[in-house]
Amino acid sequence: MRILTVEDNVVLGEAIVEILREHSYAVDYAEDGATASELMAINDYDLVVLDRQIPSPDGIELLRQWRAEAIATPVLMLTARGEIEAKVSGLDAGADDYLTKPFVFSELLARVRSLLRRRNKPLQSAFAAGDLLLDQVTRAVSVGGKRIEVSPKEFAMLEYLLVHLGEAVSRFEIEEHVWDSAFDSTANVVDVLIHRLRKKIDHGHSKALIHTVMGFGYRLSAERE
Repeated sequence: MRILTVEDNVVLGEAIVEILREHSYAVDYAEDGATASELMAINDYDLVVLDRQIPSPDGIELLRQWRAEAIATPVLMLTARGEIEAKVSGLDAGADDYLTKPFVFSELLARVRSLLRRRNKPLQSAFAAGDLLLDQVTRAVSVGGKRIEVSPKEFAMLEYLLVHLGEAVSRFEIEEHVWDSAFDSTANVVDVLIHRLRKKIDHGHSKALIHTVMGFGYRLSAERE
C-alpha cells in the first residue's frame, strides 16, 4: 500500500515515514501543501497522513481542494489542536479520521490499518486465499498453517494481490502501490519478487495460487488451480 505523508516538522515527518516503511508501506513525503498537491496529481495513493498546519495551502485547504476534485483517497489528519471545533472542521473538510499530537506510533499504525481496511475490505484484518493467510496486524504470513518468512516488500506485494483477489493486476499497478517515488521502473523487481513469493507459496504444491497473466501482470486465485 502506498501512503503520502504531509508534515512540515521534518523530525516528526521522517519518523512517521520510517515507521510506516518498517511496516511494509511505500511512502512519499511532502513538507508543504504545494508539494503534496503535486504528488497527489501524479500518483495513486491508498492513504494520506496529513498535518493540519503546513505551509500553504494548509491541510484543511488542501483537503477541501482534493474533495472538490472528487479525490476520495482516505485521509488521516494530524494536528496539535485538540479542541472539538478543530476536529469538526477537519472532518467537515473531508478527513476520514483525526489524530491529535502528541501520539504514539502504535495508535498511528492502528488508525492507518483501519482506514485501509475500510477502503479495501471492510472490517477485515486478515486475508486468505486457499491455504494462504496474511494477518495485517501481526504482519504474519502462513501457508498450510506454517508460518513463512517474507521481506517487507514481499509482504506489501502479497497484501496488494490479496486485496485484489481473483483480479488481474498489471505490473504498473503493483509498482504504483508497493513502491514509492524512488522506485526505478526500468528494473525487473516486480517479476523477481513474484518469483520469490512463488517459491515460498506454491513450491511443492501441484496447483498454484499465483498466476501470470501474459503480457499484463499477475493474478492471485482464491483457491489453488
